Amino acid sequence: MIPAVTSTPQGPMGPAYRLVTIVMIAQVTLVAFESMAVTTAMPAVADELDAVRAYGLAFSLFLSAQLLGTVLSGTWTDLRGPLPATLVGQAGLALGSLVAGLADSFPVLLAGRMIAGLGGGLLVVALYVMIGRAYPESLRPRVFGWVSAAWVLPAIVGPLLAAWLTEALSWRWVFLVVVPPILVTTVLTWARRSLVAPPGRTGSGRERRSHRRAALAGALVAVGAGVLQWGSQHVEPFEAAPVAVAGVGLVLVVVVAPRLVPPGTLRLARGLPSVTMSRFLLTAAFNGAITFIPLMLVNERGTSGTVAGVMLTLGSLGWSVGAALQGRDAFVRDRFRLLGAGGASLAVGLLGLAAITGLGLSAWLVPVAATAMGIGMGLAMSTISVLGLDLTPVERHGEVSSSLQLADTLGSALGVALTGSVFAGMHRSAGADAGAYTLIWALCAASAGLVVLAGSRARPLGRQRART
Repeated sequence: MIPAVTSTPQGPMGPAYRLVTIVMIAQVTLVAFESMAVTTAMPAVADELDAVRAYGLAFSLFLSAQLLGTVLSGTWTDLRGPLPATLVGQAGLALGSLVAGLADSFPVLLAGRMIAGLGGGLLVVALYVMIGRAYPESLRPRVFGWVSAAWVLPAIVGPLLAAWLTEALSWRWVFLVVVPPILVTTVLTWARRSLVAPPGRTGSGRERRSHRRAALAGALVAVGAGVLQWGSQHVEPFEAAPVAVAGVGLVLVVVVAPRLVPPGTLRLARGLPSVTMSRFLLTAAFNGAITFIPLMLVNERGTSGTVAGVMLTLGSLGWSVGAALQGRDAFVRDRFRLLGAGGASLAVGLLGLAAITGLGLSAWLVPVAATAMGIGMGLAMSTISVLGLDLTPVERHGEVSSSLQLADTLGSALGVALTGSVFAGMHRSAGADAGAYTLIWALCAASAGLVVLAGSRARPLGRQRART
């Protein structure tokens, strides 16, 4: 059952919400650690499994599977509530990490990454729905802020712990170490399921057919995004067949993906469509850029991998600052404007990176630019989550959460594919790629700048009239 609202105001850690909050924060922390740690360990993985050329597939296939999990979870949670998707997502994340950690070949590792991606997609949407159903509207901004802040400790500890595990033991432990905690949260979720997840509703035959169509569309988008990322790695040297396959993947994404998000998303229609498009643009800009920061620092400026990781860790703290600010009532009086402010901060940070590489400025300015990027993401991403729930009725929270997560994952996949293609086409040698990095970050800054426009269109016309 949903925790009863008492006459005494409670925070997210009040008696009625404490268990739900602890389980959610633990799950987000584990997902965040897996993401941060795997990024650090993957060079060693690719080297040992003789798969340096196919390095990017470990990330692109994970994201493609996550796309499918996102769509399935949205339809599933609306019909059955968040509990089934939460449990299956936890199991998938644990099984995928176990398979990857025990892999004796790169294809087996890719299979594990896909299983983990599917589980992560199921789990994240279910958590969003849980927030919409288990907490009153007044607490949701704080809860989303805590969820964003749950990435902070993994961002600080994850890369350092992964580096230590890889060097002292084996990269395999980076995957295996998360399995026991995930299983613990699964058992806790099941043991207190009546508090953690209220039941959904029974769908009609028409609804079930609609959900099956949505799942098929999600599978097509996942396949399209996966082959797009695979083919984009063969731009230089140019290989006609893979590039043609990438083109087919792009067509699949462009044709099918709009069916999985609110109508009018591509044309920035007012209200929820513009909020959804903002999510896509933000993750495309941020993830497309962040992927290449360590490579630039190591290859262009000669810093060590550890120093590059520390710089990113310092910048990641900005995300938690932005998330905390958006949750303060005294700071936020207009969430629609806050969305544009987040996009502007992200764009400023990305333009700073472009200036650092293009003008040859000190590499120690990178943490400053990364901090501005993080503040922008913390402000905007949490705000989008709140607006998505505020602009829709409770019975559509699963659908909306799925759309937002689809935009999130698709933005990440396409952002990495675009910047990866630019780098592959312009790459010359270590120390001679400043032009490629500058163009990458300029393109990402343009994507972030569009969020300012999308934010101005996020407010429905009815709310504008109500204010005049």
